[in-house]
Amino acid sequence: MALNELRDLYVHELRDLYNAEKQITKALPKMIKAANHDELRSAFEEHLEVTREQMSRLEQIFEAMGERSAGPKCKGMEGLIEENKEMMEEDAEPSVCDAALIVGAQKVEHYEIAGYGSVRTFAEMLGETQAVRMLERTLQEEEETDRRLTEIAKMINEEAQDSGAQEEDEEDEDVNVDMPARGRASTASRGGSSRSRSGSRTGAGTRSRR
Repeated sequence: MALNELRDLYVHELRDLYNAEKQITKALPKMIKAANHDELRSAFEEHLEVTREQMSRLEQIFEAMGERSAGPKCKGMEGLIEENKEMMEEDAEPSVCDAALIVGAQKVEHYEIAGYGSVRTFAEMLGETQAVRMLERTLQEEEETDRRLTEIAKMINEEAQDSGAQEEDEEDEDVNVDMPARGRASTASRGGSSRSRSGSRTGAGTRSRR
């Protein structure tokens, strides 16, 4: 697609966002399944429904412009989703896994916030009043999702930190359980040696008196 004027760039970016949303609708069910915390799972489920509505709005914008929604694959979103997929395959504690999911989800949200902010501005400049309203609504939804994820992250990050601290404490306890036992054995051994030496001296003195 040749980008000869602002309208061309506007359509190009709308198609990029549309493809990005399609990829997200395929990725979110896997993130929902991977999420351990109920609130995080609920946030992903709700965002999946919102994403479908956002795709519908984009389709209305394309229809009003007489343009097709089909376009090249959004490589930016593809990379973010692949990165998140690799993270989900890591062997991680539940709370740490959830914290990682939020990192990936917020990267996606920030990508979308940047994209929708740009196309909304283009729509304003091009006099696409109806599109401006729809894109503004989508932008607000993305920003709200990002804020909600931040609130959930505050709780989950603390749980992830506590999980690591608890694991370290358990390892320390395992070490300390063994050490006193060795210490007692060593003390008993020293005590036995002392009594043995004392007994030898007493016996020698008795024989001396006789």
